[in-house]
Order: sequence, then C-alpha cells, then structure tokens
Amino acid sequence: MNKYLKKTKIIATLGPASSKKDVMIDLIKAGVDIFRINFSHADYDLVRKNVDTIREINKELGTSVGILGDLQGPKLRVGVVKEGSYLNPGDILTFTNEKIEGDSRRVYMTYKEFPRDVQVGERILIDDGKLVLQVTETNELDTVKAVTIQGGPLSSKKGVNLPNTNVSLPALTEKDIEDANFMLDLELDWIALSFVRHAQDIKDLKKLIQAHPHNKQKTPIIAKIEKPEGVKNIEEILFECDGLMVARGDLGVEVPMEEVPAIQKLLVEKARAYSKPVIIATQMMETMITSLTPTRAEVNDVANSVLDGADAVMLSGETSVGKYPVDVVRNMAKIVKNIESTHFYQSNVGPIEKEFNCIDERFITNRICLAAVRIAGSTDVEAIITLTHSGYTAFQISAHRPNSNIIIFSDNKRVITMLNLLWGVRAYYYDSSKSTDETIIQVNQMVKELGYVEDEDFVINLNATPAEESGKTNTLRLTKI
Repeated sequence: MNKYLKKTKIIATLGPASSKKDVMIDLIKAGVDIFRINFSHADYDLVRKNVDTIREINKELGTSVGILGDLQGPKLRVGVVKEGSYLNPGDILTFTNEKIEGDSRRVYMTYKEFPRDVQVGERILIDDGKLVLQVTETNELDTVKAVTIQGGPLSSKKGVNLPNTNVSLPALTEKDIEDANFMLDLELDWIALSFVRHAQDIKDLKKLIQAHPHNKQKTPIIAKIEKPEGVKNIEEILFECDGLMVARGDLGVEVPMEEVPAIQKLLVEKARAYSKPVIIATQMMETMITSLTPTRAEVNDVANSVLDGADAVMLSGETSVGKYPVDVVRNMAKIVKNIESTHFYQSNVGPIEKEFNCIDERFITNRICLAAVRIAGSTDVEAIITLTHSGYTAFQISAHRPNSNIIIFSDNKRVITMLNLLWGVRAYYYDSSKSTDETIIQVNQMVKELGYVEDEDFVINLNATPAEESGKTNTLRLTKI
C-alpha cells in the first residue's frame, strides 16, 4: 500500500560517494525524491552521465525523481595561502587585488570591487566565520586593511562573508551564466540561484531562461536565501521566484546565528502563503559524513524543520562525500515519517486561510483548491486527485498541507519530475482526451491500482469542465471508490 508514504521530500546532493547507478537506486529506495547537482564542483561530463543515469532509473523503477541544478553564485574567496599561516587577535591582514601567494600579513581577494564596496568598521568573516576581522582602512582601489578580532589558521581558498557590506556583485556570475545554459540544455527540473538579495536577481535569470532555445517548458527557479538583504526583501523575491531554499550555512554566518531559527520559521511561513515550495538545507545530519549515527540534536533539527512545514529537507556533504550516503537517507526518512504521524504535526500544519483577489485569473482554481482541502479535512478523504498540464493546482493544494494523499496526473512529462519536490505530491503520466466523467472513472481506478486508496474510501477529484485543452480547474467532485 502507498497510503502512508512520507509527505516531506528528501533532497540528496550527488558527489563521489553517490554517483554510481547502484548507489542512486539504493538512495531512491531509501527515500530520495530529488537529486541536487552542486555546480560549485561540477564536471560537465559527469553531470551529463548522472542526469542520464537518473532518467534511466526513473524508467526502470517507474519513479519520477527530479533533478535540481544549484548555481554557485558570487562566492567570495581568499586566494592560495602559505601552509601554517595563522592570525592572532590584533594582527593586521591586508587584502589585495594582486594574485599573490598569501600569508598571515597579505592575502589575495577574488572580489575585485571589494576596496570600493567595503566601509571602515565593517566585518570580514573567513572560513564560515571561524576568522573574524574588522576593516580599518581602504584605499578604494586595490587594498583593504583589517584587524583580527577572532584569530585562527588562515588556509587557501576559504570562503569570505561580508555581513554588513552592500556587495555590488551580480547574483549571476559569468560561470553561473555558462552553468545555467548547460542546465537548460539538459532540461533539469529546477534551477537554484545562490545569494539572492533582490527580485532583480531572479528577473535576470528568468531573462536567460526565456532566451534559451529549450524554453518550451519554463524551468522554475529556487531562490536561495543566505544574505540579510534576501530576508529583508523576501516578499518581492517570492513574487518572482518559484520556490525558496533556506541555506542556513552562509545565512548563519551573514546574520547573527541566534536569529537563524526564527528566520527559518518566517521563510517557511511566507513561502507557504505564496504557495511556493520551501527547502531547508545545510548541516542537517552532518555527523553522518563520518559516523553511522546522527546526534540527537540533528534528529531534533530534521524533525523541527518538518514541524515548521518545510516541503523538503536537504542533505549536502552527507550524501555527496560521506561514508554512509544510503544510511543517512534511511535515517532521515524514518525521522520524517515518525514526526509526520504525530498529533504535533497534524495540528501544526493546516489550510492557509487567505483572501483571494477575485480579479485574479486563477481566482476560481485557488478557491476550488482551498475548498478541496477543507472538505478533505472534515470528511476523512484519502486522496485529492487532479489533472494538470502546468502543475499549478499541485502547488496550490500542496501549500495547504492536507492529510490526504495528493495525486497528480499530467500529460506533461517534465512537470511530473518537477512536482516531485512539492510536499505530499505524487505525480503520474496520463494522456487522454476523454470526457470529464470518463477521465474521473479512469484516474480513480489508476489511484486504486497504485495502492493509495481502497474500496469505500472517499476521494476528491478536481477537474476543468468542459474537458478542454487549456481549461482551468473549476470543478470539485466528492466520490466514493
């Protein structure tokens, strides 16, 4: 029976530990719904091979695992540094635009505009905040001097965060433009844009997608929120993007760490209000990179992310370079399923009561989806079943987090794998031009055969009536199997 599958999805990052076909199959069987390809460390030939393998497995197993391409974004770094370089509190470090081998006095900074953008008194964090410096001087041309507040080893190519600086770099770097076009060539299901600060960042990527020859199916964009400006401008960003990622690694360095839990809750709430999926990422089961068991704090973190209402929880190093990629997914799936079965969860997530604008072209569909979820909650409905070409109704129903299964049928194969990211959604291929009545009988039978419902179960069918090609959902039917 498929009746009691987990609703919150699991994303696993591919890497050396998980790029073999048999490991990918084991990961999918353990609970992976989406594979993430991190383009910070991507070799195009290997990416192509991995994408082909995932699609091959989907055909063989009848699964619809999606693929998320993650752009690196404007990640700032120091250059190569001599072995053994160390900063003590009070030491002055000079950042230069000159490509030198650095030491504990001078270091190369990859960000050319740094001397112009930075102000005296602003903080510089290196290596995820392990080193903290404060700017004492800038010549606004090619050199910045900073005093060490919190010392430690200074190593090569470590990331740099500037929490107080208004960075003038675009969210789409030259590398990102090349990588994004490659993702579009391969028709990946989602593109994640790093370090999103403004709606304009999303608009720039949309333009690139629009201009691409494979743009028949518009590739949806995930905005990664990892800077304070992104949190501040969240409403305008949500208006433009198709989903959010709470990227807690950089976010926890860019904003005071104690603010991250509240920001996580805020971003999940906002994304659901906009009916857009939200992913919680970074350091979820980090201990399991080298250990067979997670810490109890990590177990709590995963469970609390599910309680917050996330669509998906994401694994990074745990599955890309970790020793136990399959075990970590198995453990995560157990935590997810267990917390979803508790009254804490079921009383925590429910329909989003919001006003819909009646002049909105989707007004009728939005109201029908909300009505379906309300009826499902009061009638013990086992499944909400709908047909969609664009996936729109799936986004709407999923955001309301019904207790029922959400079963989607579509004649659009790319939409099926894309929807696999959404909370509770199971999507299947169906192509028929039959009348609405015949379609309902047929899809209900398919849902029964798939094991989501049994005889005497209630289901809700959402349809466009009359059943014409571009019809929008306008009909709700409560049926007994």
